[in-house]
Amino acid sequence: MSDAGTTEPTSLVVPEIVPPAERPDPEVLEAAFELIISGRQASSSQAELLRSMLATVWELGREGTSTGDLKIADAALAEMAEAFRVFRPYRSVRKVTMFGSARTKPADPVYLLAKDLAAAIAAAGWMVVTGAGPGIMAAGSEGAGRDHAFGVNIRLPGEQGANPFIAQDPKLVEMRYFFTRKLMLLKESHGYAVLPGGFGTQDECYELLTLLQTGKAEPAPVVLVETPGGTYWHGWKRFLEEQAIAPGWVSPDDVALFRVANSVEEAANEILGFYANYQSCRWVGDLLVLRVLTTPSKAELADLNRRFADIIASGSIRPVAPLPPERSSNDALDLARVALRFDRYHFGRLRMLIDALNECTG
Repeated sequence: MSDAGTTEPTSLVVPEIVPPAERPDPEVLEAAFELIISGRQASSSQAELLRSMLATVWELGREGTSTGDLKIADAALAEMAEAFRVFRPYRSVRKVTMFGSARTKPADPVYLLAKDLAAAIAAAGWMVVTGAGPGIMAAGSEGAGRDHAFGVNIRLPGEQGANPFIAQDPKLVEMRYFFTRKLMLLKESHGYAVLPGGFGTQDECYELLTLLQTGKAEPAPVVLVETPGGTYWHGWKRFLEEQAIAPGWVSPDDVALFRVANSVEEAANEILGFYANYQSCRWVGDLLVLRVLTTPSKAELADLNRRFADIIASGSIRPVAPLPPERSSNDALDLARVALRFDRYHFGRLRMLIDALNECTG
């Protein structure tokens, strides 16, 4: 490139045009697929995805992917596979992930608050997931107790391994990459508690809120927790309102995606109360199906349709029976349902709708 201030044209290097990789031989893929499943039953969706993964590996080999890139792909897939194996037996148990500073000392009131919150969540039958390190992570593991704790540890040079409350536990996963670790900390949980922390905590909090704001994560409670009289999250919220919401970069409705709490009781009520009536959701075609314990009454449905007309693309919020794709996968068939054509954009308002559903008594 020419020096700044000259009028010489910039020299561009035109990359070599590489033809698309040949598609793998279907017979070869099918033979590999049959060898992998070894006669075990696989659903049509599982079979399709496994064949797709085999095709991706085939293309990586055919394209001459560098050793470094192959190492990343191999390690990431291996780490995810191990984490899936560890979490699989506990998929039916609700979990809360706790984030916060690794530098928080055991005598710090924030540590004690985190420990007590984890104990309260565990007492409600939930499990607690942490990053398995010191500080708030240790507080979460200690408060939950080993039987109710998971750890997803990151291996860092010069740092100790997992904290003593989760070390050597079969529910501990060790990971090399932050992105695979963060995926598992977010993917496996049904609620999130974020306590004060540094860059890592802020990174985790912002990514979590971004996933919820864009609908890339299923709706879930997020509670930002600090001690009575604390200013960390209140100051953060003030910054958000003044520097991001006021200029229009964040919608005011998106504040509904989180709550600030200053006590164990407040935080626990926010997490547990999210599932007071609402249980889960699923897209079926263009319908968003919300599964609930109690169907709203006609009067409650009329009120919901009036209050949330702005996020209904067409039609109305209405009760439905389990839809064919739900029945075919035996997906929560014991629960009642309401469905709507959600606009797929205003997820802060969707959180408000879930809050309203939790107030319905039928």
